[in-house]
Parts: sequence; C-alpha cells; structure tokens
Amino acid sequence: MSEKKYLFSSESVTEGHPDKVCDQISDAVLDECLRQDKYSRVAAETAVKNGAVWVFGEITTKGFVDVDAIVRNTLKEIGYTHSKLGIDYENCGVFSSIIPQSPDIAIGVNEDDSHQKQQGAGDQGMMFGYACTETEELMPLPIMLAHKLTHRLAEVRKQKIIPYLGPDGKAQVTIEYEGKVPKKVHTVVVSNQHEFGIEQERIHDDIITHVIKPVCGDLIDDETVFHVNPTGAFVMGGPQADAGLTGRKIIVDTYGGMGRHGGGAFSGKDPTKVDRSAAYMARYIAKNVVAAGIAKRFEIEIAYAIGIAEPLSVWVETYGTGVLENEKIIELIRKHFPLTPHEIINHLKLRRPIYQKTASNGHFGRTDPDFTWEKVDKKTVLKKELETLKVNSNL
Repeated sequence: MSEKKYLFSSESVTEGHPDKVCDQISDAVLDECLRQDKYSRVAAETAVKNGAVWVFGEITTKGFVDVDAIVRNTLKEIGYTHSKLGIDYENCGVFSSIIPQSPDIAIGVNEDDSHQKQQGAGDQGMMFGYACTETEELMPLPIMLAHKLTHRLAEVRKQKIIPYLGPDGKAQVTIEYEGKVPKKVHTVVVSNQHEFGIEQERIHDDIITHVIKPVCGDLIDDETVFHVNPTGAFVMGGPQADAGLTGRKIIVDTYGGMGRHGGGAFSGKDPTKVDRSAAYMARYIAKNVVAAGIAKRFEIEIAYAIGIAEPLSVWVETYGTGVLENEKIIELIRKHFPLTPHEIINHLKLRRPIYQKTASNGHFGRTDPDFTWEKVDKKTVLKKELETLKVNSNL
C-alpha cells in the first residue's frame, strides 16, 4: 500500500518586509547595548509606517545607544534609500520612548553577589524546539527553501542581477510529501516589490530563472506551479504599503508552522528573556537529539515561571520516530543540557552582539558560527548513551 500524499506550505519574508525591518532595528539596538555592556537588559520594540520609525520599550544599560543613528544605518543597509521605495533612511522621522526595566522584573532576574540566589527566568512561558532529517540543516524543507528564496531575492537585488527589485518581498513554498518524506516542490509563490513600468512577463521570467530555479533545483518538475507577483503588480511596498512591528513573524523566525510555537517573539530581547534564550536551547537540544539518531523527527517544550531558575516542565515528542521512550530521552536531556537561564546564556554564549543578523532569514538552520544553538557538539555523547542503553537492554 502506497504512502499517503499531502501538501505542506511555509513562508518567509525578505529583509525589507516592514515587520522584518522592525525586527532588525530592535536587534540592532540590542547589539549596541551588549557591545557596550554585556549585562544590558533590553526589551526594544519598533514600529514603522510611511516616513516614521518609533523605537520604544525598556532598556537598562551602562552604555549609550544612538537610536537615531541605528535606525538610519539599518534602513540604509536593507536598501531603503529613497522615499519611492517606501521609506528614506536620510529623511525619515525617528522617535524613541524608552525607560529602564521594571524593578519588579529585575528583582526576579538578578543574581545576588554571593551567587546564592540563581538568576531566574525573565518571564513565564513555554518555548519549543524542533528538528528533523528532511534537510542537511535538520530543518523542515518548506521553511528552509522559503528562507533561501528570500535570501536570494535580496542577493539578486543588491548585486543588480535583477536591478529593478525593491527591498520588500515574500516567498512561500508548498512541498508534496509522501508519508513523512518530502518528494518535490508542488508550488512556489514569490512576491517582490519592483519599479514602476516593468512588464510582468519580464518579472516572472527573471524571478524563475535567477531566484526559484537556483534555489529549488531538482525538487522542481514539469508540474510545479509558479506564482510570481500574483496580483499583477507590486510597486508600492515597504512601510508605505504596510505598517511594520517587531515580533509579528514568529513562525517565519522558527519552523514555518511545522511543530508548535509558544507565542514569544525573539527580536529586541536580551538573553535573560527565556522567550529567546530557552527557544535557542530548545532548538539546540532538538538538533542534537536528531543528529545522534535518537529520533528522525523531534520536538521539545520547556516551560518557565518568572523569577524561577529551574524549568517547570520538559516535554518531548518523537512522532513515532524515536528509538527510546520519551521518559528516557528527557533523562538524557536533563543530564547533558543546561536548562536554567544562567546556564543557557553561558553555554550558548548569548551575551554577545550577534542578534541583528538573526532578524532576517530565520533564527534556525543557519551555518554562521555565531549561531551556537546550531552546533551538534552533543551528538557524540548522546550516541554513546544510546549505545550503552542498547547494550544494557540486551542483557
């Protein structure tokens, strides 16, 4: 009997999408705080619309952050260099509303000088991590292809391969699965801002030739459906067409809808916020579990309470692909992975100014060495544990 076929889709957005503009500004503010004071407490939000950018939130730092300069430099790097693109980095208005972190939060997060009181979580909540064997990055194939498409859109724009493109864009990939195995690309949707007066046929051909085919390769066949700027035109883009806000692309940032999400966004948050740091640790755990051969598809949930160091719960799911019982996997996780906020921050080296580059093209599945949560340095010890358990079970 043949395996059941089904379709699954994931989307990504370019660095010039208004929400991603805000994520990058928030993380650029965070990076500047950490560059000057690695113990900075940051919760920076950004909103953008038309010719105005507003940065607001809570920051406690020993450094000085020139918010105006950060906003303008970030917009310039993305490519918003003229008002006709949606916003002009030189002439936009920049507003800030920032106060120190609430002392009621700080008292639960701070360690005392004797280190007798452990650093607690910066908030309550549950964070999920996911990994699978669909790609070499141990990520779901739909989101990986969507990210590679949006990265390629920025590349062909900046390298003038398709010189008439603007910064704003999106990509969506639908994969046909047979059973649990991805077989081919069923549909690709790409929408990208462009100059006025460019023929749609030219845009269609250029995007397929220079973006979709190089990224999707042999996963495309004669039946693959392409939708390029399906509304027929995408001239007005960026903050002129859509308001942007930090933290509105949480599924783009994680696993493309494959697996669960706890609801907490990442960008603009220092690592004492478990929304970010524990989600990175959850990905690190999931990736190492899959890399070690304990499961082909793996998901983990870690839950915290504000001011409490130890997680309230750890839950795992292998979707029938695990070679150990879930309880035994949890034992191995607690044995080999740090789970308190202080331990997570130290193990993954999260007090560094590395965050602006996480704010576009996804936080997971990246090969950048600064993305410490993508390392599989626990694979060997987990494999040894697995072999020992197999031997003991045969006795």
